[in-house]
Amino acid sequence: MKKSFTFASKNKTPERNIDSIKYEIKKYIARERRKKLPEGTDFWAFDCKIGADESVSETLELKDIGKSIDNIFSQGHGAFYLEILARPAYKSKTKETQKK
Repeated sequence: MKKSFTFASKNKTPERNIDSIKYEIKKYIARERRKKLPEGTDFWAFDCKIGADESVSETLELKDIGKSIDNIFSQGHGAFYLEILARPAYKSKTKETQKK
């Protein structure tokens, strides 16, 4: 997902629009996680970027997207850019797993 979102809406307050944006993001992530994994991979990892626009977007963790959206809104920006890319990943082996 590479998309620009605006906080303004004709029929919603900005705060309510933020909730609907977060819900749309949550649906997208759930949809991507349901996709079949390629052979030999363990899970879907997500590479995320967010910023006021594409040129100033910064990399962040998936769990921090909601906080970043709220932060961008509180800074007075009218819109933001979000990029979430799913990629297959492997779990790293822990010492306990290697001993078995």
